[in-house]
Amino acid sequence: MDNIIEIRELRKSFGDVKAVDGISFSVRKGELFAFLGVNGAGKSTTISILVGTLKKDSGECYVEGRPIEEIDKLLPDIGIVFQSSVLDSRISARDNLLYRAMLYGMSRKEFEEGLSQFAKRLQLSDFLKRPVGKLSGGQRRKVDIVRALLHHPKILILDEPTTGLDPMTRKMVWEFVEELREREGLTVILTTHYMEEASQADHVVIIDHGKIVASGTPLELKKEYAGDYLRIYRCEESLQGYLKEEGIPFRKDNGTLTILFEETKAAKKFLVENEKRIEDFEIVKGTMDDVFLAVTGKELERR
Repeated sequence: MDNIIEIRELRKSFGDVKAVDGISFSVRKGELFAFLGVNGAGKSTTISILVGTLKKDSGECYVEGRPIEEIDKLLPDIGIVFQSSVLDSRISARDNLLYRAMLYGMSRKEFEEGLSQFAKRLQLSDFLKRPVGKLSGGQRRKVDIVRALLHHPKILILDEPTTGLDPMTRKMVWEFVEELREREGLTVILTTHYMEEASQADHVVIIDHGKIVASGTPLELKKEYAGDYLRIYRCEESLQGYLKEEGIPFRKDNGTLTILFEETKAAKKFLVENEKRIEDFEIVKGTMDDVFLAVTGKELERR
């Protein structure tokens, strides 16, 4: 079976609020699957159902071919990094990880060998003996990620995993996750506010008001919902008059003209027709931010 997760017509309401309203999607083994939506869109509710902390009202949810009702048998194959850390701040990072390993029946030898590898790859050694409450946000996040991966799950769920991390640490975390995907066939489900992370996904689902409003690869979504921007830095003054006469919408910021085209071909055609008027320019591809805004009419929150 290529799909490791299958969700069909999933529904969950809280009173009159339909948090998840009949969504269906599948996740293939080994892929990076991005789940996007503003707060309250239904992402966390779906994930909570997927890991068994919330019961669905109706619909079907399967992990590795097993119904979610058999969650006790499924949990050993799932690792999750929650949006808020679940570490015990009173004890050391190492003891947090040791207790987690014991819950999964790992031997002390398995734990020590695994921790040694994680510590080296994510640079944990300097603070493993410190109480979690004394760690920085980035250090705690690294420990959260190791906690989710200690037992070598087949599925890793990352709920806003790199929020608050500096760019270097974020890069380190993602390089490590990609290594695991390549080496162990790890399947990763991601919710994020960083569109550059979503752009690296194999498949993206956008959810709004509990419904799926767009789905596809980043390239497919950009082609359908985001055009290309032509940015003109130096040009003849007559170009603006031409744009107005032809009814071509444009924006001018600090001397730069920006024109939106539905596709690259149209931007190139415009450049050929106006090559004598334009001296300096660039074509900028549409982004996942543009896709999200076009589909939902909203901008993702920044944190």
